[in-house]
Amino acid sequence: MNRLIEIRSYKLKSGSGARFHDLVSKQSVPLLNEWGMEVVAYGQSLHDPDSYYLIRAYNNLDHLNSSQEAFYSTDAWRKGPREAIIELIESDFNAVLWLTPEAIEAIHNSEGQGQSA
Repeated sequence: MNRLIEIRSYKLKSGSGARFHDLVSKQSVPLLNEWGMEVVAYGQSLHDPDSYYLIRAYNNLDHLNSSQEAFYSTDAWRKGPREAIIELIESDFNAVLWLTPEAIEAIHNSEGQGQSA
């Protein structure tokens, strides 16, 4: 059964890529995992260390919306890494598409995912 993939792309403030990656990898991703969100891949883009991606998998659009609504309203997020992360983001863009489980697994296992540039 295909899964819904959300690809978040961030343009970060100049020079903040390494700090953003540290916050995401050490604070945000562990929180997302605790809340049951499937993080497929994340990291700095190969073309620009101040560009970043976060890819998550969901069962459907309702699952995406309800999961994110629940997570982003928690004290763990709001009183945790939220402000530090948001202050480093210049702009962001989301894309949502269906992928096969095999394609998701290939992304998850790809070399370099979760790494800093």
